[in-house]
Amino acid sequence: MNEVHDAAARGFSSASEAYARGRPDYPPALDAWLRDAVGLASGTTVVDLGAGTGKFVPRLLDTGATVIAVEPVDAMRAELAATHPAVDVRAGTAAAMPLADASVDAVVCAQAFHWFATNDALAEMRRVLRPHGVLALVWNVRDESVPWVRRMTDVMSAYEGDAPRFHRGTWRDVFPAPGFGPLEEARFRHLHRGPVDEVFIDRAMSVSFIAALPEVERAVVRARLDAIVASEPALRDARTIAFPYETRAYRCVRT
Repeated sequence: MNEVHDAAARGFSSASEAYARGRPDYPPALDAWLRDAVGLASGTTVVDLGAGTGKFVPRLLDTGATVIAVEPVDAMRAELAATHPAVDVRAGTAAAMPLADASVDAVVCAQAFHWFATNDALAEMRRVLRPHGVLALVWNVRDESVPWVRRMTDVMSAYEGDAPRFHRGTWRDVFPAPGFGPLEEARFRHLHRGPVDEVFIDRAMSVSFIAALPEVERAVVRARLDAIVASEPALRDARTIAFPYETRAYRCVRT
């Protein structure tokens, strides 16, 4: 299965800059997890699969590992290459990576695995991993116990259609996976701080299925988001906000 979902192909192509602005970074505690649980260090090689604009690349580089970024969407890959010119950036999909057999120590999917959670993709990941290599999955999950976060989700959910989503949990259906050990989970609290226009508006407008909407529909979504900002004192009266997330990190080892 080499195809990229239409919402991803169209949405990420048109919203790569908003994606780079609006998506949160990752908590400092994840650095130790990448070193200790995933085993990244100088002398190891890691694939950032579905790397997007390279939001996760700096965390991988900080471990000292050699990073290969694999991304199928041209606009995202161009943004990544411009931002991280020293990184080896390659076109490819989860089911067809341009890598040799048993050539990498880890495959990391940040905010991406739900798009390609298939048996074919996992077989391809197992192919490129060395024995005892690690598959690592990371997501920043919005804290919807905060009312204005929940309101933003309600606006977006009306448009998601059949786009794969982390919150649906269907990505878990491929586990336990042949050739991999059990899936282990860690969780970290995280805040994304910045201007409302970036942390709240760009965050929502860069979601693939929102960015893929016709211009008229995108304007409707933007108006609804603006209405939330206008009605929430925590957003309306703040120069910057702290958007709450829980970072969920999963690992399993190639057997």
